[in-house]
Amino acid sequence: MLVYLFVLPLVTAGLLLTGTATSSAQAATACAGRLAKAVPFKTGELRVYKSRSYACAVAVAKKPGPRRKMSVTIQPRGGSPVVDSGTYTRQAGPVTVHALNRCVRASATISGKSGSTGWILC
Repeated sequence: MLVYLFVLPLVTAGLLLTGTATSSAQAATACAGRLAKAVPFKTGELRVYKSRSYACAVAVAKKPGPRRKMSVTIQPRGGSPVVDSGTYTRQAGPVTVHALNRCVRASATISGKSGSTGWILC
């Protein structure tokens, strides 16, 4: 029992100091890789990220706030689109597709306004 009283605060302090807990929370809401394309539109921004063999897209609201309709779609050339659609406060996505040596296109809609990329990463 004494071990728990001493070990638990040390582990918690270590997580807070190193930022590990924050990193995993951010990883759940963002795409891996480098930002390949950002498409701003009136209500938000479509962001497409590229890692070695994957492409990922997310739609981010310009002003987070009340729940509203958002969607984000990414499609590899010759493949099926992957969609995340619903009512969100901040972002739709991330959606990821396998894109090793393949072009992709992405689009996003927030509150009826939209943006798209056309074929990129070719």
